[in-house]
Amino acid sequence: MAKRKAAGAGARQKTTPRGKRLGLKVNHGQAVKAGQILVRQRGSTYHPGINVGMGKDYTLYAEKPGQVEFSNVRKGKKKVSIVADQ
Repeated sequence: MAKRKAAGAGARQKTTPRGKRLGLKVNHGQAVKAGQILVRQRGSTYHPGINVGMGKDYTLYAEKPGQVEFSNVRKGKKKVSIVADQ
């Protein structure tokens, strides 16, 4: 029987950190309010379109109420826009 624990055994017993809950928070055609978060992301995978703002951590949010619209621009660049209610 071993007299000592294996090197690094204590470090392996620690729990893993929780996920950061990134990703899309709304779907295409869904109604949103002003200020509502649309996408949480690391880097600009999705780019802001009409009536959409970008926070300093690349979070996209609605600037006006309306319906969400996703579109592909070019070379895999994805854009999120809000079609405002009239």
